Amino acid sequence: MRKQLFSLLFAAVCLMALSGDSSAQRSRTSVSAREVNGTFRSYFSGKFKGQSNDLKIYALGGGKLHIAFDLIYPYFVNGELSANMGYLDGQAAIKGDTAIYDSNEFGACKITIKFVKPGTVKVTQAGTDADCGFGHNVMSGGTYRKVSGRKPNFDTDR
Repeated sequence: MRKQLFSLLFAAVCLMALSGDSSAQRSRTSVSAREVNGTFRSYFSGKFKGQSNDLKIYALGGGKLHIAFDLIYPYFVNGELSANMGYLDGQAAIKGDTAIYDSNEFGACKITIKFVKPGTVKVTQAGTDADCGFGHNVMSGGTYRKVSGRKPNFDTDR
């Protein structure tokens, strides 16, 4: 009797663990323009609290997004806050809940934007800071949260 109870308990725990992981990783077949459009921000923590990276996204239709990253790598020099910068403005192809920006302008740069849930995107970068045309140590990766749902203003004067 004790062995059967243990087996049932073990099976229940395994099922709960598997079902919890699979729902968190499940890809969606599409995301709405309302979810996509806007400005997303990734905040630094610790001694650089208050500094952030921004990602602007606007759905163009036809599986294309206009994206722009405004990135920094903050550091201190002689007690003064300074930062290396990076900027990217381009188009990403979106399929389902994942958008991909791909460029070979400076090197092999691939940036993946996954819409994990409404208001949150997870960004991963394949390629170095230089491969993506960013300043030293500047990277786009991280979790970004939506701070505005308005159509972003894309700066073309950079």
